[in-house]
Amino acid sequence: MIALLIAGGFSLLYSLLLTPLFVRGFRKLSWGQFIREDGPESHFAKRGTPTMGGLIFISGAVIAYFLGKFLMGEQPTPSALLVILMAVGSAAVGFIDDFLKTRKQQSLGLGGWAKIGGQVLVAIVFAFLALRFPNDAGFTPGSTHISIFRDLPFDFMSFGTILGISLFVLWVIVIVVSTTNSVNVTDGLDGLAGGASIMVFGAYMIIGFWQASQSCFSTAYEAGCYLVRDPMDLAVVAAAFLGGLGGFLWWNTSPAHVYMGDTGSLGLGGAIAAFAILTQTELLLVLLGGLFIIESGSVILQRAYFKVTRGKRIFLMSPIHHHFELKGWAEVTVVVRFWIIAALFVIAGIGGFYGEWLLQQ
Repeated sequence: MIALLIAGGFSLLYSLLLTPLFVRGFRKLSWGQFIREDGPESHFAKRGTPTMGGLIFISGAVIAYFLGKFLMGEQPTPSALLVILMAVGSAAVGFIDDFLKTRKQQSLGLGGWAKIGGQVLVAIVFAFLALRFPNDAGFTPGSTHISIFRDLPFDFMSFGTILGISLFVLWVIVIVVSTTNSVNVTDGLDGLAGGASIMVFGAYMIIGFWQASQSCFSTAYEAGCYLVRDPMDLAVVAAAFLGGLGGFLWWNTSPAHVYMGDTGSLGLGGAIAAFAILTQTELLLVLLGGLFIIESGSVILQRAYFKVTRGKRIFLMSPIHHHFELKGWAEVTVVVRFWIIAALFVIAGIGGFYGEWLLQQ
């Protein structure tokens, strides 16, 4: 518990106090944001604002986690290290994309398939490692079962070892690619993706803490206990990301002094996907990340409708947050209202998670 407070508090102060220094460095390196020419005109003034801010809160979260463990004399756990691996690996893909944008002085960095290829590579490494490092009871960080509030009876391994592992890896790829790109799509307004992600990390901090208090490994398999490896450490990492994003959001809200870039949005998406897999709440992510689903869904619907109707559109512009901007909503209004929607989804998700535990009693 103390490690959780240390991780959250340190990462908050790290981002809050050091972001101005990072911003100066980004300006010297000419790491400036590029704006879509077909976007809202109000966004043109944002051109040149420092980007790649994801380096700030991701580095802060990683340092904060290890600091909390060191000060408490505890060893890092495989589950927490896997979250960090996923976050850093996904952020690295985003960093390459951001770096190419700044170097080419245009809004196109990595090609779409190249970016997905990088995400798939990170997901494959994560998936194989998640099935290693069993604890004394033989449970690994990842489970080959599909899960919602806990593992469901369906097990990929029922198809045999080779096919089962292959299906599990494919399942992880689907979760990682869809989550990272959904968060990336949401990152289009000052503070929107950051604020929504804070709520999701808060949910996983609560879930990890609750799973630790009701762990089968410490309560002799009582009704409703959880077979999750290292749930308390997952809560510590979630707190580190929550704190880091909180400090970053101080500088990222409108008018933003720095943007997270693909470095940040892909890193956040990777971390969220890892939490969903390792806390055995994969399908619950659809609810906890409901805002991200709406955002990416609006892009899919827009493109599909455009092709089917040969040029017609459902929204004035996608993702859907730009639609409301073009309808006349102020940017801050869109962001705050979307935060409220994200909060409602998270509250519903946590309520469902706790309600399922009550039914087990």
